[in-house]
Formats: sequence, structure tokens, C-alpha cells
Amino acid sequence: MFTGAGISTASGIPDYRGPQGVWQRRQPVYYQDFMSSEAARIEYWDFKLESWAVLRDAQPNAVHRAVAELERAGVLERVVTQNIDGLHLAAGTSREKLIELHGTDREVECQSCGRRSEPGPAFAHFSAARTPPRCTICGGWLKPATISFGQSLRREDLEQATRAALAADLVVAMGSTLSVTPAADIPLLAAEQGTPYVILNRGETGHDDHPGLTLRLEGDVAANFVPAVEAVLGRPLGEPA
Repeated sequence: MFTGAGISTASGIPDYRGPQGVWQRRQPVYYQDFMSSEAARIEYWDFKLESWAVLRDAQPNAVHRAVAELERAGVLERVVTQNIDGLHLAAGTSREKLIELHGTDREVECQSCGRRSEPGPAFAHFSAARTPPRCTICGGWLKPATISFGQSLRREDLEQATRAALAADLVVAMGSTLSVTPAADIPLLAAEQGTPYVILNRGETGHDDHPGLTLRLEGDVAANFVPAVEAVLGRPLGEPA
């Protein structure tokens, strides 16, 4: 399973690249600028603070819950997600099955010592002082534990995602434009070795014309995916097995 921002819009979290996406009105702060410029750090934290309350209060929707149900049914190899909202975990997907390729906003990470902690105090500090928060252990700069523009994906995450794609007997990509590499290359690893590949998304994706694509479904993710999961489970979502 490969998921993108389109599965979380029903939870109130805006996407990034759609017509009303975040990048239509904000310019991303590159990692190198964050590390070298106080103004860039302030801009970055201002952007994150803008969406913090929405993220903090967001709840999993039916799609997140359906993915978790597939794991409990024993038919899910891995969930590889571009999302940084933490809603797969909140819905019940286990950490062992989840690969958050672009990191998570549910923790902050020191860029010097690597220590991770809860994000609330860092956001409270920035909101009150308007100065970028620092690590209480080593004094390094704190940043939400996400992969910023210009920052490499974690090698371990990429390796695990690659192994999962090569081991799968079906790959489903949902809610992603499949335009951001190298994350978007993961489903193609399976498709290029003949594994059935299904895309479900509202709007065009970067893989719509790929020769390895088996099925392309257009439209609302929940309206298409949840009934399919219920058919696999043999019961409505949420009912006891």
C-alpha cells in the first residue's frame, strides 16, 4: 500500500500540490537554508505553526481505518506513506508495518544530536517567543521530524520500502499525484517486475501512462477503497470479525 496526502483531506488536512494545495500560497524552506539562516528558520516554524492546531486535532478517517483493518486481516505487507500527519498510526496501523518516507510532524528532532521529543513544547515556545526552538540537551536546532526540501530520505526507510515493493503480490497507490521522487518510484519497483499495480486518485498522476499499470480508478478515495476493503473482509468496516 502506497498512500499520499489525498487520503487525509477528509480528516481536514490540506494537500500540498492540488489546486488549493499549500504550495500554491507558501514557498517551501529548503533544509540548507533552515540550517544556515535565522530568517529561514523563522519562516519554516511560522509555516508549521499555521497548520499545527489542525494536525494536532485531526482524526483518522475511514480510509486510514480500512488500511489498518487490512493489516489485522493479515493481507497487508507494508504501508509506505508520503504523509507526515501520523494518522495511519492513530488508526491502528502498527509501527512495524508503516514506513513514513517523508517523516512525521508528530515529533520534533534535534538536527545536532538526533533526539526526538513531543512537538507541543516547541510549538508553544515559537508561538510565544517567535524564535526557533532549540534542543534542551545539546542546544541544536529543533525541527519537526519531517524530510524537508533539499534533505535526503532516510536510507533505512528507502531500503525497507524497496524490499516491501519487491515482495508484494499487489501494489495499491492512493491519494498521491505520484510526482515526488524518489518516494513515487517505490510502486514502480513492483510494477516493473510484473506485480499488479492499481492507482486510485482524484486527478492525474505521474504514473497514469506507465506500461506496468494494471488499473486506474479516478475519484474519491474513500468511496472506492472502503467498499473494496469491506468486500475483502466480508463485513462492514468497524464490525467485529
